[in-house]
Amino acid sequence: MKLHEYQSKEIFARHGIPIPKGQIAENAEHARQIAAHTGKKVVIKSQVLVGGRGKAGGIKVANTPDEAEKLADQILAIRIKGLPVRKVLVDEAINIAKEIYLGVVVDRAAKCATMMGSAAGGVEIEEVARTTPEKIVRVQIDPAYGLQDYQVRELAFAIGIDKALVRDFVAIAQGLYRSFVETDASLAEINPLVVTTENRLIAADGKIVVDDNALYRHPHLEELRDIDEESLAEKEARKAGLSYVKLDGSIGCMVNGAGLAMATMDVIKFYGGEPANFLDIGGGAKADKVKAALDIILSDPNVKAVLFNIFGGITRGDEVARGIVEGLKGVNIRVPMVARIVGTNAEEGRKILASANMITAETLEEGAQKAVAAAKAGGR
Repeated sequence: MKLHEYQSKEIFARHGIPIPKGQIAENAEHARQIAAHTGKKVVIKSQVLVGGRGKAGGIKVANTPDEAEKLADQILAIRIKGLPVRKVLVDEAINIAKEIYLGVVVDRAAKCATMMGSAAGGVEIEEVARTTPEKIVRVQIDPAYGLQDYQVRELAFAIGIDKALVRDFVAIAQGLYRSFVETDASLAEINPLVVTTENRLIAADGKIVVDDNALYRHPHLEELRDIDEESLAEKEARKAGLSYVKLDGSIGCMVNGAGLAMATMDVIKFYGGEPANFLDIGGGAKADKVKAALDIILSDPNVKAVLFNIFGGITRGDEVARGIVEGLKGVNIRVPMVARIVGTNAEEGRKILASANMITAETLEEGAQKAVAAAKAGGR
């Protein structure tokens, strides 16, 4: 789950990271009031969870309160990459001398968090990594010891931080790491971390991406979710307690178990098909979850066939099959359905599914092949 800039910067500030003076506004009049109270030049920044806001006209500088009101009115009326602008952040303008990138990310290859710094701040770090990877300096963080000050000092010298600012840079880096850990984030970044003309460090922008799987520990962060960012299918999946990710293929997948879902997608691709989604309905296959999952899968017009891959472990296979059949009731079935079920009472489960006019399979390989064939036949 992504947090807005203003939400991320509020968290940063609680951990001692200096941020510009600013407030959020939902209408132009409020933006004018904030600018008047600031008494200085301000930056009006659209709050949408996409990049490229500046190029899209979502970030503008206002010299007076009246100009702030006018620009806020313009920004609040636009959409950026399809998302409506519902709020603007009115920040005191900063005199920028230099822009730096500083971020912490989960490094799956290194199996730890990694702090990244670059003198090429103010642009997307992915672009820097693609064009000039040598400009990114990485520091791996041992989870047992956390981020060490000496590591941050080495990073500071490597990206050219002025010696007079190293102590402040260390404090900001430690604050960023604490923000990352305490929110269970997969990413926390400041881009840009500005060196001002007065030789101060200020986080001019901020971004935190929270691991969805940890949100049960952070109900206050769950409340910050921006529903505009989610598709209708993702909203429905979250309400139903389903793990769902839409993909671009033609074979819908309904599986009980995340690892099994990944394996199912791999086997579909191996036999020449493309999965239309990742969807884990969790343990068993209760009728209400099956129905919700099918509604979500079949809402995708690209789906030409659906593959059920169910493991009946603690839950018996015949009980799972009855849940699937019950879940099919009231659903507009417009594509072939292939079901592979294995585990306790699997044979009874397959008979129940076959009686519901589903194509059955004993192995995943067989199920994937039948689903691929059905999808290709349906696409003709």
